[in-house]
Amino acid sequence: MRTLVEGFSEAVRLIADTFRLWWRNLLPLVTWFVAGYLGFRVSILAAIWLGEHQHRSLGIGLFSAGVLLQMVVLVAMIRMLAGSLYRWRDAATDETTETIDPTQQRLLELLSITLLPIVAVYSAWGFLDERIKALGLEYTAVNGIGGDFILQVNNGTWKDFLPAIVILLVVRRVVEAIDDRWPSRPAKFIQVWSEAFFLLLALIITPIVIDKITGWFKDRRFWLGLSDRWQAVSDWFSGIHIPVPAGIEWLWGVFWETLWPLFKDGVGEPLTWLAITTVVFGHRALSAGALLKGTRFERSLSAQAQSSQAGRVAAIAGRAPDLVLGGLKEKFYPTLNAFRLLVGVGPVYLGVVCMVYTAFTLADNWTFIFVQRLIGDPQQSLFDSTAANLTTLIVETVFETFRVALLAAAFDQCISVGRAVRAEAAAQTTQTTQTAEAGETGELAPVKG
Repeated sequence: MRTLVEGFSEAVRLIADTFRLWWRNLLPLVTWFVAGYLGFRVSILAAIWLGEHQHRSLGIGLFSAGVLLQMVVLVAMIRMLAGSLYRWRDAATDETTETIDPTQQRLLELLSITLLPIVAVYSAWGFLDERIKALGLEYTAVNGIGGDFILQVNNGTWKDFLPAIVILLVVRRVVEAIDDRWPSRPAKFIQVWSEAFFLLLALIITPIVIDKITGWFKDRRFWLGLSDRWQAVSDWFSGIHIPVPAGIEWLWGVFWETLWPLFKDGVGEPLTWLAITTVVFGHRALSAGALLKGTRFERSLSAQAQSSQAGRVAAIAGRAPDLVLGGLKEKFYPTLNAFRLLVGVGPVYLGVVCMVYTAFTLADNWTFIFVQRLIGDPQQSLFDSTAANLTTLIVETVFETFRVALLAAAFDQCISVGRAVRAEAAAQTTQTTQTAEAGETGELAPVKG
C-alpha cells in the first residue's frame, strides 16, 4: 500500500512539473520545434525535386540532413530547459554529483555525445520509419503511384548506399586525426555530422540486409532439413498428446507479438529517452572504464588482465575494429552509463515514468485521430497531403514539445529521488555500523526519534 501511495504521489508531482515546464517555456519550445519541422519538410521537397532530376544520391543526403536537423533541435530544446529545473540546478552545484551545466557546454560538444545515441533511438523505436513514411507519402502526392521511390532500398539498390557509407567513414577518420592534431570548430562540426550521416545511412539499409541474410539462410538445404526435423518432432509429440513444440511456438508467439511490443513501447522507449535526457543534462561517462567502474564486471576484467597477457597477434586483432570504427562506440558510453545511474533511483519511480509516458503516447495517438477526423475524412479525396501535413504539424507541435518537457521534468525529479534513496541507504549503513560497534562494546546503539 505504501508503494502505491508513493508511486501515485510521484506521478502527480511529475505531471504537475511537466505542465509547469511546458507552459513556462511554451514559446521557445514551439519556436524550436517549428523551425526543425519546417527544415525537415523543406528537405523532403528538395529531395523529391533532386530525385526527379537524376540526383538521387544528393536527395537522400538532403533528406538525411533534414532528419538530423530534427535531432539537433531536440537536443537544443532539452538543453534550453536547464534553467527551469531547480532540483537539477541544486545538484549541479554539488561537486560530488556526476552532473554539469549543459548551458556551459558548446552545442557541438553536446551533439558529439548525444547525436549518435539519438540516431540509434530513432531507428530502434520507429521514429526513423515515420520520417521515411512521410517522405514516401509526399513523394506519392507529388508523383503519383508507380514512380521510383527516391529512398528505394529493395531489389539490390541498397548496395548503392555502401560507397557513401565508406566515404563517410574515411572522411570521419581523417577529420578526427586533424582535429586531434589541430582542434577547431569546423573540424568538430564535420566529424559530428559525418559520423551521424554514416550511422543514419547504415541503419536505413540494416533491415534490408538482415532480410537478405535471413532469406539466404532459409533457402539453404540445412535450414530446410532442420525445418523438416522440427515438424517431425512436433508431429511425434502431438501423437503422444504432449504438444511440447506447439507450446514452445505458442510461448514465442505470445512473447514476440504481445510482451515484446508492450516492453518496447511501455518500458524501453521512455527509459531510453530519459537516459538521453540524462546525458544532455550532464550525467556522463566518457570511457568504458568509467562506465564499468565499481561493478563486478570491472573486477572480473581486472582479474583476467592480471592473470593473462594477450600476444601481439591477438592484440592487433583486437584493435582491428578501431581502425574503422574507432571512437564511435565511445559515443554510446555516456548513454549506457546513464542507464546505470537511472537504475539507482529504484523501480517505483522508473515505473511511474513509464506509466506517465505511456499515457502521454496514448493521448498523442488518439488526439491525432481526432484532429484527422476533424479536418476531414481520409477516405475522401478532399483529405489530401496538405491536410495530413497540417494535422501532423498541429498535433506534433503540442505533443512533441510536451514530451520534451516531460523528459526534462522526469530527469529533474529523478535527481531528488536519487538523492533521497542515497541518503536513506547512507543512514541505514550508519545505523548498522553503530549497532555493530555497540554490540562489540556491550552498549546500546542510539535510537533516532
